[in-house]
Order: sequence, then C-alpha cells, then structure tokens
Amino acid sequence: MTDSQSVKADAVVGADSRGFDGGKLTNGRKRHAVVDTLGLLLAVQVTAADTGDRAAAQTLLARVVDAHHRLELVSADGGYTGSLIEYCLTALTLVIAVVKRSDDMRGLVVLPKRGIVERFFSHLMRTRRLVRDFERRTSSAEAMIYWSMTLLMTRRLAQPRPSRV
Repeated sequence: MTDSQSVKADAVVGADSRGFDGGKLTNGRKRHAVVDTLGLLLAVQVTAADTGDRAAAQTLLARVVDAHHRLELVSADGGYTGSLIEYCLTALTLVIAVVKRSDDMRGLVVLPKRGIVERFFSHLMRTRRLVRDFERRTSSAEAMIYWSMTLLMTRRLAQPRPSRV
C-alpha cells in the first residue's frame, strides 16, 4: 500500500522544503509512505506539500523495489494513476492496483486495503513529535517516522500471545 499524508510545518521548516497542498489546504510537508499488508513501514519519503503523489511515488517505489526484490503488487488510491502505472510496469516490473472510490458512496467508507495505510498514518499521529513537522531537514523528518515505527514494532513484539492448547 502506498499513500501520502500532508502535515503542517513548524516555523523552523525552511521555505525550500515547505509547500502548499491545495487538496488538503495545508502549508507544510507531505509524507509519502509504502507499507506492507501488516501496516509496517517499508519506505518513507518526506517532500514539500506541493509535490504530487505520482512524482514522489516514482522515486519512492524505485527505492522500495531495490530493497524488497520480491515485491510485485502495490495498492494505491486514485491519485496514483496515469503515467505512473506504465512507469512501474516497464521500469520497475511492479503492478499498481488502484483502489477507487465509487461515485455513489457518501461519507466515510473504508475501502479494501486502504485502511492499512490509513492505520499507519494514525499510528504516526500517536507520536507527539509527528503531529506537526518540526524538523529542519527532510532526512530528519524521515528518521523520526522510522523511529516511531520502531516503537510500534517493539510494542507488537512485546505483547504476550495467547497460548495454544
């Protein structure tokens, strides 16, 4: 699953890595993430909020395919259509399955597979430092996201499992 999240930036964030996301009406940065089916982070990229999802996905998915060679299918929302699909097929040998919302749906409807990446972003919001982007550099912001996911993974590992009889 891949998706992006726009977050407001603090005053320390420079103008070179800050932008305005017209869809969310947010002045700040955008976090582009790829997660597995369990909702665990595979890769993240932080850009200015005015960066398009398709443009950021090209570099992010190339990094993911280099690190995870067996990856064949990535689910995404409607923002990842167009030339990105052909690019992923030809250059990365990766299939993007676009999960679109039906026109007759009203209100909040959880679509198949989309809830996984949305739950990932909600886990990030539980970390106080990630509610708003306070980092001067995008690499520091990415490191904070990896740190937050490390906390989540260790919490999951430390949970006692029910014993089988």
